[in-house]
Amino acid sequence: MKTDDVLAVFREAGAVLEGHFILTSGLRSPVFLQKARVFMHADKTEKLCRALAEKIRREVPGRIDYVVGPAIGGLIPAYETSRHLGVPAIWVERENGTFRLRRFEIEKAARVVIVEDIVTTGLSIRETIDCLRAIGAEVAAAACIIDRSAGKSDVGVPLVALAEYEVPAYPADNLPPELAAIPPIKPGSRNI
Repeated sequence: MKTDDVLAVFREAGAVLEGHFILTSGLRSPVFLQKARVFMHADKTEKLCRALAEKIRREVPGRIDYVVGPAIGGLIPAYETSRHLGVPAIWVERENGTFRLRRFEIEKAARVVIVEDIVTTGLSIRETIDCLRAIGAEVAAAACIIDRSAGKSDVGVPLVALAEYEVPAYPADNLPPELAAIPPIKPGSRNI
């Protein structure tokens, strides 16, 4: 599956939105990828995550014991990707603002792949890595459906992206005039 194929799935689901968006990272963008509109369709989600699992198999050597998804955005793609990899899916969630593996226990040296929905700055993946390493897990790689940075974000481990789609993102104090003229909305889930 290539980037154009992935974006076609997002467009079919009405998930490529245009306007002025405050991203989870705090950056502003004229494009928002509303993955929830894709993930509400099991067939579209299965197609994307099957392709992501195949790419992980090709690019991540060695065993994988768990797929870990950062809540909320990574829950569905982590689960569906783990199904295709034949390993358990678990997740980290925020507790007092910090990711914790609250509902699960894993063995020390468990080899994990983090699966995220969309990467812009990679912050959620880096926070997930910190959490997992603190409990003794080995993070083999991270993976995502779409890398909005087109390979520019350093997540701290190899990143397997099903699609790379660079979309402009700006600090709030440095917006282009056409974006500044539109009222912003914040559709993300970081502070939920």
